[in-house]
Amino acid sequence: MLEKEEFKKLNKGFWVGFQAHMSKTRNSNDKRINWVNYRSDVKSIYIRLEVDGKGARLCFDIQEKDEELRNLIYEQMTELKVVLEDITVEKPIWAPSFLLQKRQDISRIYWENNTLNLYKIEDHQKIYEYLRERLIKFDQFYQEYKEILIAMVN
Repeated sequence: MLEKEEFKKLNKGFWVGFQAHMSKTRNSNDKRINWVNYRSDVKSIYIRLEVDGKGARLCFDIQEKDEELRNLIYEQMTELKVVLEDITVEKPIWAPSFLLQKRQDISRIYWENNTLNLYKIEDHQKIYEYLRERLIKFDQFYQEYKEILIAMVN
């Protein structure tokens, strides 16, 4: 098991490396973007990258406090499911109810590779590529359809 400081250093090094890996990659609108902190432009929707000893994930989290609205947003995403899966090529995992570690119930759509491991330095390049490929494809979808979600929430 890694010590707290070792983990912090490894984690920071990984994300600095990923940021450098993505630095020249523009989004589908040819704009510079901070891929690590991908902005959804919707206050209750978060695009998260997660990497740990259990794998690498790109997550589309719907954290709307109003459960009815959260379900409506999730339902809208399921209506776009065919388009999303066509663009992203790989089918995501659909979780209408997902419990975060903070005991918060959210809805989540995510892509996961559980063979990759943050603690194996030799996996870092594979993780970068895994996340990069999914982020670029997801961005193509999201830039095209995000206005629908913005209109629903605002």
